Amino acid sequence: MVEPIDPDLDQDDETPAQASLVHVGSGLSVDTLLAIAVGGGLGGLARYGLQTALPTQAAGFPWATFIVNVSGCFLLGVLMVLVTEGRNLGRFRYARPFLGVGFLGGFTTFSTYTAQTRELVAAGHASTAGFYLVGSIVVGLAAAAAGLGITRVLLR
Repeated sequence: MVEPIDPDLDQDDETPAQASLVHVGSGLSVDTLLAIAVGGGLGGLARYGLQTALPTQAAGFPWATFIVNVSGCFLLGVLMVLVTEGRNLGRFRYARPFLGVGFLGGFTTFSTYTAQTRELVAAGHASTAGFYLVGSIVVGLAAAAAGLGITRVLLR
């Protein structure tokens, strides 16, 4: 038996209507891929909006990307608690694909973070690059932990 990629996609729990859906790749159905695509598009648009509102100056600290990634980490922590421990969101089979993989996957941009770090080093701003490199990871992990903790407290 093939293990499900995600508990939301466990094929053993399908209703007759879900069983008739076309599956592609590793058990992903077309409707799940559509949820991921729409969420990713909306997340990318949200990121673009924030990066347009807070443009990075040449060799300046990339605040927009930092804010996007840290807030995305926080929101992912919130989402995981709501999906796994919440009473209602976990029942919505598209919650993780749409919000987690799609929206937050499109919203956060750790590839841009690495490119910006490289650009800062190449421009001779190694200290800013180092702060950005380490700070993004440390603050992002703290934000994810805060999202988990705060949401668990609020659900009690």
